[in-house]
Amino acid sequence: MKVPEDLIEKAQVLDGFYIPPRYPSGFPEGAPFEHYNRRHSSEAIRYAREILDFVSSHLAE
Repeated sequence: MKVPEDLIEKAQVLDGFYIPPRYPSGFPEGAPFEHYNRRHSSEAIRYAREILDFVSSHLAE
C-alpha cells in the first residue's frame, strides 16, 4: 500500500501535537495551552480524520 505524501506530511504535523504538550518542559517557556489555538485544533482534527479515512478504506481490502 502506497501512502500519499500529503498524508505523511499531515501525520508529521500531528506528531508535533503529541509529545511537547505532554511534558512540562516540552516548550522553552509557557504552558502548552499557550502554544495552540482554535485553528491548530481544527487543523489537527481534519488531518486525523483524513488519515483515519485512508486507513479505514484500506483495512476493508
